[in-house]
Amino acid sequence: MKVLSAEETREALPFDGLLAALDKGFKTGAEVPLRHHHAMGEDTLLLMPAWQSKGWGGVKIVNVHPGNGARGLPAVVSSYILFDRETGMHRLMLDGTELTARRTAAASALAAKRLARPDSRKLLIVGAGAVAANLAGAYHAALPIEEITVWARNAAAAEALAQRFVAQGYKAKAAADLETAVSAADIISCATLARDPILKGVWLKPGQHVDLIGSFTPAMREADDEVMRRARIYIDTEHAKIESGDIAIPLATGVITESDIAGTLEGLCRDDLLPRQSAEEITLFKGVGSAIEDLSAALLAADRVLS
Repeated sequence: MKVLSAEETREALPFDGLLAALDKGFKTGAEVPLRHHHAMGEDTLLLMPAWQSKGWGGVKIVNVHPGNGARGLPAVVSSYILFDRETGMHRLMLDGTELTARRTAAASALAAKRLARPDSRKLLIVGAGAVAANLAGAYHAALPIEEITVWARNAAAAEALAQRFVAQGYKAKAAADLETAVSAADIISCATLARDPILKGVWLKPGQHVDLIGSFTPAMREADDEVMRRARIYIDTEHAKIESGDIAIPLATGVITESDIAGTLEGLCRDDLLPRQSAEEITLFKGVGSAIEDLSAALLAADRVLS
């Protein structure tokens, strides 16, 4: 079995190829059970499997150990194992943290390619973590982005990420005020750990696309009710209705109904749809991640590194 480091995993997953791989993965489909959650006292073990009927299968193994901070170790440790579907032989191991960050950013950019205005040029990134750091490259592979603005609660982190983007060759700057930054953006991509909404619907203007990445539990939200009322909503898979507070809470309170969810990224790719109805429409994508994205990314890497 070949083992890739974090840097090698990153190099094996270029964003242009990754967007195409995810699109293909959603088109062809795979068996994707619900992710497994196992409590180990204060720690958690997560397993995310997916497999094809023929060809390949894989599983992402994630250990969440909150006490690692005191040990000087990361709280989340992850690996991905790709195996031969016929023999079960393990063929490739990738750095799961790097794979997850890149496929998450790529899924958001793929959704924007199908939902945002095709002339979208101004990207606002809300957040300054690992996924946010991948959004510039992912969106540049999808749309003609010319300007990137970064806002985060930690202003120093936002400035540092903006300068990192500049060093990568992008035109980027940090923003001091979120409302002002939202008003100037074509696309707003939120990748935060917010538990209460930070993006307000009254700030939105016609024609924008909203990308919500950070809410991955039913108690977390990045966007308020007015955002959900104003936008035409798409999700990555049906799991988002249960796993994300950005969808689950408005559904539970009646702010939106099932009929307000216009479709899934899986369906958009499978049917090759570009469903934006007008230049003024506000679109929204909420992703929670899927093991089919992990498998699709791992297959791209395998094509590049396995002989």
